[in-house]
Amino acid sequence: MSIPARATLALVLLTGLNVSAGAETKLPEAIAAPGETVVLSAHAEGAQVYECKAGGDGKLAWTFREPIASLLVDGKTVGRHYAGPTWENVDGSAVVGKVTGNAPGATADDIAWLKLQVTASHGKGVLTGVTTVQRINTKGGKLVGACDKAGSFKSAPYSADYVFLRKA
Repeated sequence: MSIPARATLALVLLTGLNVSAGAETKLPEAIAAPGETVVLSAHAEGAQVYECKAGGDGKLAWTFREPIASLLVDGKTVGRHYAGPTWENVDGSAVVGKVTGNAPGATADDIAWLKLQVTASHGKGVLTGVTTVQRINTKGGKLVGACDKAGSFKSAPYSADYVFLRKA
């Protein structure tokens, strides 16, 4: 390996860039997190759960209720994602977030890409100190069609990559 190539590799490693899920993805400005360092990138497989509710106009429509997903790294389960929204690692560390930015998914069937600010955390582990979570590379998760019974539930399978960051 040449000296410039080694220097580039060292720079990538030192800046905390992760060459897996999020590094090759060009992020829309609305969900970018300049100045933050990647702590963990995990792939999620699960479902977005919806409830049939009456809207302001009295008509029934599917309303997002909560996510249910496994978080995977290299094919191994490392945590879970659920209502809150909450991400919990197997080491006991967890964060809860609030949406602060969004961008459309790649297709009409894909849920939005999100930027979430961490509003609460607990436990000690890999998620300790995380300040931002990005949801990118979404596939599926949108539920379309009419609902005809208030209080009924339906889920839509989805996958996404979650990137956990902290201020540098």
